[in-house]
Amino acid sequence: MRIRLVVLLGLCMVLSLSFALMADHHQHTGWITDAKCGANGAKAEHKQCALKCAEGGQKLVLYSPSDKKTYALDNQALAKEHVGHEVVVEGAAKGDSITVKKIEAKK
Repeated sequence: MRIRLVVLLGLCMVLSLSFALMADHHQHTGWITDAKCGANGAKAEHKQCALKCAEGGQKLVLYSPSDKKTYALDNQALAKEHVGHEVVVEGAAKGDSITVKKIEAKK
């Protein structure tokens, strides 16, 4: 009986830990643009300007029209591949930044 209880408690701990780790990973929809222009750059026509700003040192960000927030992205190389595109970013959000797992074009 004790062994079953210990095994059950162990499984509950592992399950709750895995749910906690998964809770941080979400999908965020928006536009990849530069930090300087933010919401104003949330369109396909802004691609060349955003790339020029990125070359000048501006960080690439995700602008989310649904919550009107700009999120810093840790993977700038992957973000650069999607500048000027409406995308879905999968990753862990903490405050105003996202640790990017993947970026895909919005379908």
